[in-house]
Amino acid sequence: MPLTSKKPPLPSEGILQAARHFVRSDKLTEGMLNRVEAVIRAFDPCLSCSTHADGRMPLHLRLVSPDGKLLDELRSMP
Repeated sequence: MPLTSKKPPLPSEGILQAARHFVRSDKLTEGMLNRVEAVIRAFDPCLSCSTHADGRMPLHLRLVSPDGKLLDELRSMP
């Protein structure tokens, strides 16, 4: 199958995959935040360049249980 005929992955799918792999508790860590940030940068090259210029990328993660309860929040703000 030619590569051009495949559906490209969505950023949300990449973030979900990173979350499933790295989130192992009901608390978020800086390492988890870094992994999600890496996924976002992989999908948006313009965002990568602009945030590397300043060195910081504002990001707000919310960890929500299957029943909708907020378990934890982590912010990375410049």
